[in-house]
Amino acid sequence: MKLISYQNSVNKPQIAILVDDDVYDLDQLDNSFPATMAEFLNGEEPLMEKAKEYDKKIKSGEIKNITPRNIKELKLLSPVPNPTSCRDAYAFRQHVASARKNRGVDMIPEYDQYPVFYFTNHNAIEGPGEIVCMEDHFHKLDFELEAAIVIGKRGRNVRAEDADQYIAGFTIMNDMSARLLQMEEMKLNLGPAKGKDFSTVIGPWLVTPDELEDFKTSPKKGHTGLALKLGMKCRVNGKQVSEGNLKDMDWTFAEIIERVSYGVDILPGDVIGSGTVGTGCFLELNGTGLRLDKNFKPQWLEDGDEVELEIDGLGILKNTIKKDADDFSILARKKNV
Repeated sequence: MKLISYQNSVNKPQIAILVDDDVYDLDQLDNSFPATMAEFLNGEEPLMEKAKEYDKKIKSGEIKNITPRNIKELKLLSPVPNPTSCRDAYAFRQHVASARKNRGVDMIPEYDQYPVFYFTNHNAIEGPGEIVCMEDHFHKLDFELEAAIVIGKRGRNVRAEDADQYIAGFTIMNDMSARLLQMEEMKLNLGPAKGKDFSTVIGPWLVTPDELEDFKTSPKKGHTGLALKLGMKCRVNGKQVSEGNLKDMDWTFAEIIERVSYGVDILPGDVIGSGTVGTGCFLELNGTGLRLDKNFKPQWLEDGDEVELEIDGLGILKNTIKKDADDFSILARKKNV
């Protein structure tokens, strides 16, 4: 089943089932359904299973009394417009090793001991469409090609071997990054903040795990949990700049959930990103290019660029970069420079 959130006629988020290009509001199919993704996810497994039954009825032609909308006529939002939290992990060893090699530092053994993650701004979640960035963001503005999961039921101290049942669905994530801001503030050892908190894009829809059965593969040796063979690509202005595969995750989402839920509650609506796939951002691509060729010309995102992230089975997440008219700069306000 594919679930979307779109902006309805009174400018509020509306949850719906997507079948091909046809959109069916859940609360129109059955008025016992809530109107928003947040309320739906809080209903946990009973509401999810009920929705899947309606999805089957739509696909079998049993639903005849409702005229669906066409998705092309709607303004799509993030599938989870107001997540309860947003974490991003570091699951692809290739990306981490390449980025460290480009900086001339060794790989750290702790990477292979446990998955790590950071919290980003869950109030800056966006969906398909325009991404408005400030002046300072355009100093080395970057995309990050990732997948993400959305948690579908409350849990705490979840073991990896049980964790896949907590996943409501999968979506594409673009962890937008302002690299100059990020590199400056990470010297202070508190992790990324203003370099990351302005926009995290997810979408275009939420795909439930049962839709991805044909993509199942084995996790890497010594690891536990669902692994999926899903090709991943990024195009900027129509030109492919990155390619990878979700099967190359070294840490599974199940193992990440185990780490995330240790001593705390995970909640329906929590978003957890995979981290960047190998080659999945300009920071890595530029670093590798310059390491191999001193004449390499780095590329960063610019005003007007069109960014498309595509993952097999999860769709295409399309965004256009737009510069804010406000020229306010926090870089210009630094003291003691």
